[in-house]
Amino acid sequence: MLLCQISDPHLVPEGRLAYGRIDTPRMLERCVRKVLSLPRRPDAVVVTGDLTDHATVEEYGLLGELLRPLDMPVYLLVGNHDDRAVLQQCFPGQAHLCGADGFVQYVVDDFEVRLVMLDTLVPRAPGGALCARRLEWLDRTLAASDRPTIVAQHHPPFVTGMSFMDQMTLANPWEEAAVVSRYGHVERVISGHYHRTIHARFAGTIASVCPSSAHQLLLDLVPGADIRFTFEPSGFQLHLWDGNELVTHSQVVEDFPAWGARD
Repeated sequence: MLLCQISDPHLVPEGRLAYGRIDTPRMLERCVRKVLSLPRRPDAVVVTGDLTDHATVEEYGLLGELLRPLDMPVYLLVGNHDDRAVLQQCFPGQAHLCGADGFVQYVVDDFEVRLVMLDTLVPRAPGGALCARRLEWLDRTLAASDRPTIVAQHHPPFVTGMSFMDQMTLANPWEEAAVVSRYGHVERVISGHYHRTIHARFAGTIASVCPSSAHQLLLDLVPGADIRFTFEPSGFQLHLWDGNELVTHSQVVEDFPAWGARD
């Protein structure tokens, strides 16, 4: 199984620029083209939140248009820039987005690796959290099957040393860790939010952050550093399950010349 993870497209309406500088619709369009040009097509795509910048009907409508060329199943998650009700309204054909207990969280059992899509959104707040109901749902869901599993969420369950962002990550990662650590079949916890490629050991497995399909955040590990954007290459991640282990690759969207070993 090959799973593609796209994250943080931050779509704004056509003709506008996010933060006055970034044409996020064109960047997602290029990302989709890159996914479709891969030598091996992914079996599914997950988009781990911050689907839009302002959670408007117009932005979600554009998201649907830009993702439509993908000819494999696409699964959406909410991030702190999203709105559950507006997302559900704009994608009425995706009943799973109605989720459990009013959250946008659900399970995909159609592949070799089970996908557990977890909602970390706190409305009108940049940081995320898992309340008791969501933690109980995660526990029940992981207990229901011992198949290899990927947990997908927007906010990563660890701090990174990027001070500004670490103030708005998952508020209670230790509570998620207490659940995940009980289940050895969790192969990965994948997330977004930080607009960079980051990995950490977490709860007996690996937690990772996917780069943004649009702009990245400047890597600044100086304590107390502020947040800044950088026009490093945009990207996405590919999670390959070979029947025995899960391997993650980061892929940049921009094109670079290819040459053969015999050239």
